[in-house]
Amino acid sequence: MRSTSAPSLVLDRVSAGYGGAAVIEDVSFSVRSGEVACVVGPNGAGKSTLLRAITRDAVLISGRILLAGEDISETAGNDLVRRGLAWVPQLDDVFPILTVRENLELGGYSLDRRRMRARVEEVVAIFPLLSRLLGRVAGQLSGGERKLLAIGRALMPGPSAVLLDEPTAGLSPEMTQLVLNTHVEELRQSGVAVLLVEQRALEAIAVSSEVHVMVDGRLRVSKQARLLTDGEELARLFLGE
Repeated sequence: MRSTSAPSLVLDRVSAGYGGAAVIEDVSFSVRSGEVACVVGPNGAGKSTLLRAITRDAVLISGRILLAGEDISETAGNDLVRRGLAWVPQLDDVFPILTVRENLELGGYSLDRRRMRARVEEVVAIFPLLSRLLGRVAGQLSGGERKLLAIGRALMPGPSAVLLDEPTAGLSPEMTQLVLNTHVEELRQSGVAVLLVEQRALEAIAVSSEVHVMVDGRLRVSKQARLLTDGEELARLFLGE
């Protein structure tokens, strides 16, 4: 069911790239609280650049980015967490020599000690699987467990929007289903807006409310996910037909 809340994350005619050259152009869509929106497309479509434009790792050439109603287009990358944005990168998403609890606490570094302890318990309640892993060293976790920890750590400061960059990369089919069907759904139910970039397009669409197909740096189509479940139609969009 589509959320009726106000958009938490808004991209308004965003063009971005590197060294003055645009990789993505004129991208507009929004993500509401308690909603998952996925961005899919062929390799080189600009999906990762889109996320990097939001996190300020790519240059925003034109357009605006709004978070919880506030313009963050010129906010420094290291201030985005404080403004309510969380990002789970594809790689290097946990500290492997630290325990699960220590990783979560680092995610909540801006909280006072009392609030941090309470927030760890809140995050564990959202992701019950973490409860039996708190004392484990992150480097000893399976791929799916590590990704769950990364998502939990991102949730620690209480963001309004979470960006997930290829969360199933390198995972087995079984772990892919667990991450997308269980953990992303648990994240959505926590009330945040979730923007998911994923290569496994049909699996991502199945857990999303909205789908945005990018081809050659532009949005090819944006529609409710339930209206785009046909693999042949998606293949045509990927090919730009």
